Amino acid sequence: MTTYPHMLAPLDLGFTTLKNRVLMGSMHTGLEETRDWNRVAEFYAARARGGVALMVTGGMAPNKEGGVFPGAAGLYTPDDIANHRVVTERVHDAGGKIAMQILHAGRYAYSPDCVAPSAVKSPISPFPPKELDADGIEKQISDIVTAAARAKEAGYDGVEVMGSEGYFLNQFLVTHTNKRTDDWGGSYENRMRLPVDVVRRVREAVGPEFIVIYRLSMIDLVPNGSTWAEVVTLAKAIEAAGATILNTGIGWHEARIPTIATSVPRRAFTWVTKKLMGEVSIPVITSNRINMPDVAEAVLADGCADMVSMARPFLADPDFVAKAQANAAATIAPCIACNQACLDHTFGGKLSSCLVNPRACYETELVVTKADAAKVIAVVGAGPAGLSAALTAAERGHKVTIFDKASEIGGQLNMAKQVPGKEEFWGLVDYYRTMVAEAGITLRLGATADVAALADFDEVIIATGVIPRDPAIPGQDGPNVLSYIDVLRGKAPVGDRVAIIGAGGIGFDVAEFLVTDDSPTENLDEWLEEWGVGDPEETRGGLRAEGPQPEKPVRQVTLLQRKAQKLGKNLGKTTGWIHRAALQMKSVQMIGGVNYERIDSEGLHVSYGEARENPTLIAADTIVLCAGQLPERSLADALDAAGQSCHVIGGADVAAELDAKRAIDQGTRLAASL
Repeated sequence: MTTYPHMLAPLDLGFTTLKNRVLMGSMHTGLEETRDWNRVAEFYAARARGGVALMVTGGMAPNKEGGVFPGAAGLYTPDDIANHRVVTERVHDAGGKIAMQILHAGRYAYSPDCVAPSAVKSPISPFPPKELDADGIEKQISDIVTAAARAKEAGYDGVEVMGSEGYFLNQFLVTHTNKRTDDWGGSYENRMRLPVDVVRRVREAVGPEFIVIYRLSMIDLVPNGSTWAEVVTLAKAIEAAGATILNTGIGWHEARIPTIATSVPRRAFTWVTKKLMGEVSIPVITSNRINMPDVAEAVLADGCADMVSMARPFLADPDFVAKAQANAAATIAPCIACNQACLDHTFGGKLSSCLVNPRACYETELVVTKADAAKVIAVVGAGPAGLSAALTAAERGHKVTIFDKASEIGGQLNMAKQVPGKEEFWGLVDYYRTMVAEAGITLRLGATADVAALADFDEVIIATGVIPRDPAIPGQDGPNVLSYIDVLRGKAPVGDRVAIIGAGGIGFDVAEFLVTDDSPTENLDEWLEEWGVGDPEETRGGLRAEGPQPEKPVRQVTLLQRKAQKLGKNLGKTTGWIHRAALQMKSVQMIGGVNYERIDSEGLHVSYGEARENPTLIAADTIVLCAGQLPERSLADALDAAGQSCHVIGGADVAAELDAKRAIDQGTRLAASL
């Protein structure tokens, strides 16, 4: 008997049946833009083999002006159809179904040729859009319909018409971006005319036995967004126009409310989708921060939707559904919603992957095969680098022993998981613990490896991590000075007024830890209040009139850095603004361009600029050092001195910030090559 009866139940669409209630949602991986269609096909086929019922591709542009960026993939020519057929045939051979997302970016297009209902510039693009005339609108509709017809010809099982997240069709719906006074603007009936016409004409073009998904923005989270009555009206009109399924979009890209980052509670917006249940008779899909089978099962059992959409969890583990079917959920590599290798890469113009699974989007390049001859391998360090190397080596048939002087695995992940908003790291450490046991790896915790202990191994991998960098500030040896390690491990009391030296990722984490009592990520009502999210039935666009209402900070914190630039500038491309906003809501003072002169019982004394002007006291009961890290290479150096070769990975190799993404990738690639 399955543990997930709702999630694994088939869904009858009339002309076809989906084998379960799991959709792999659309992701812009950049794979299609590589034009390596074998690589694209293998990415989707791996997920099809993993048991997902239906997949949606990354957004395919219907024309040049609608592309998210110049050169964005689409279905422009007969050659494109043949290329896409490579993908669909591979997916069908693997037993899967796949729909192509048609995405017109509108004013979000990163191009001077972008078009929109009105000439209202997006805050996230440098290019003002051209306002379309009636002929221009007809061209956009026609191009979208043509893309749908080509998708069918290419062998897709359906299309998803992208109507959410603030893209082109969504831009017509709200007065925030639609200032028109003709038949395409003004009343809501006029403003919703474009998406309804698109769906109607797509259905006419593809016939009755073809999946047409419409992705509808259920809560815009922008000023002057749609009311709930408008959302329901549109949903009913889209159903009448011929849609097979309604998928959920949450928030525009320009919204100043996080929607999928790790600090967002699990299933944070399924209550919105639940409000639509019963209003339409076609299946409704819910999405956002659903990352494990028990979460998906609960969402469906609670009647929040007919189906769940998970995107990034299929980067983390392509076999998500198959493992759930086998009641092996503990072996699912968890999506921790960090955005570091997926969305940060996408918005940085790089190919996407996954922090916990560096093989994602590299299926044809990073191939893990059985070794010709099994070796005896030692891995020193049970942090993310060492664990990924050990697990990959064991998968290849090598006999692996992990040494770590700590009493538990995880390394600095065990500090990260203490930070409010990073609770998903608990699950990542649990996953590693499960997989180490499953792989039969010998685990020697509380053991300090030395040259003699490693002498009989065929290969030695050093993943000993980092040590804090000494900032050499006079007075730093005083009783009021702590390392970030002491703080995050709860080893020492912290006063009410705190100065944090160093504003990198660790400094921001420590600040969040020190100003927060109960994490709102663990309490949805508190999180919605903190960020100012309201019921769209009561407030247009789902924005509360009173705005964000965060809990009062537990401590008075000042965050400082030497560099004279905006603090947090080098944080994640898609999450940095969230960390800055969260600390600003907690009244954290952020100061850059300082010199650290000395520490005494009164606090931290600083000055400014090269001339060391304007000496200032930052009054503080506790000063926390987050001044960077250095590689911990003492064992590697000792092995070198003894003439014993070793491989050095992770922080022990490069200590520029605590970069789990680089560490896991490096460990995996090394072990795949041994």
